[in-house]
Amino acid sequence: MLFHSAFRKELARSFGATLVVLVTIVMTIMLIKTLGQASRGVVNPSEVMLVMGYTVLGQSPTILTLSLFIAATATLTRMYATSEMVVWFSCGQGLGSFLRPLLQFAWPVLVVIALLALVAWPWSNTQIRDLRDRYQERGDVDRVAPGQFQESAGGQRVFFIDKTRPGDQGGSNIFIAATEKGSESVTSARSGRTETIGDDRFLILEKGQRLETDTTTGGSRLSEFAEYGTRVGDKPLSPRANESPRYKSTWALLSDPTRGNASELWWRVGLVLAAINCLVLALAATRVNPRVGRSASLVFAVLAFATYYNLLNVGQSWIASGRIGLAPLVVLMHGSVLGLTLAWLWWRQGERPSWLRRGRRTASRPEGQPA
Repeated sequence: MLFHSAFRKELARSFGATLVVLVTIVMTIMLIKTLGQASRGVVNPSEVMLVMGYTVLGQSPTILTLSLFIAATATLTRMYATSEMVVWFSCGQGLGSFLRPLLQFAWPVLVVIALLALVAWPWSNTQIRDLRDRYQERGDVDRVAPGQFQESAGGQRVFFIDKTRPGDQGGSNIFIAATEKGSESVTSARSGRTETIGDDRFLILEKGQRLETDTTTGGSRLSEFAEYGTRVGDKPLSPRANESPRYKSTWALLSDPTRGNASELWWRVGLVLAAINCLVLALAATRVNPRVGRSASLVFAVLAFATYYNLLNVGQSWIASGRIGLAPLVVLMHGSVLGLTLAWLWWRQGERPSWLRRGRRTASRPEGQPA
């Protein structure tokens, strides 16, 4: 059908352009954020692009939903502005008839959003966590880049090592500043090497000096040594001892319906339901006001999208705190949004009761004119 094919082609062009722009913006933001984490020693600098890719993958449901919403709004706005909607209306195509081709175009994207929200979201979070944990669990010496000051995994020491060559277990011009048990120490040495003694790794320093200061009394002691050893193999506690629901699979959340798991399940299911509601909302809300301009509909779409997703965050906190259950909140929020949007669409299409239409004509009749 000409009507369906023309509408879907216009949607496809607008959706593709919007998706490219949004992905570019999100990737730029994520790259800046990941580089900041790498500079603080949270992630491995050589894995910045990998972490950024997993992060963008996890944000893909939101990107696709916003792209669909903006594409539908922009397409309908153009059709109103160029009077193409008037042509279709005069051909017998009501506003409700646009809903079918809109869903026919969007259903593959909705399936992808569901897969990303229910499967890819926890998987990408798990991969990012594993990358960070693997980097944090490395030895302090291994985490130090040559010629750079680097904080240790526990945050109690600052290292500087000028390694002689890549992969060498020794180094020169070593500096260590440590704070532990009420004392501060600054240790410097000409050279050093790493040795494994039992389950711990030690940095054996040679030909250096150590300045120790008591933070309580303010007293200090300076000593020189020919050889001095300090442990550098401390590892942070593993975060998997208390695993967050965002790392669990959707099936695991369903199998253990605690408050935290229910709140995470609400977020994942809400991403899919929000995408469907945004499509219907775009059809019901889009119109062109000559006094405002064509950009008003796009501004409304962005504000409505931001409001909807903020409500998802609020609902997640409500479920986590036990103020409301998962099923009632799904019906209350997503069901009410869908119901109100369909009612708005029905109202704009003009399918109002006859008594209401007569009431509107009576109200607009000039005074004194007989009924």
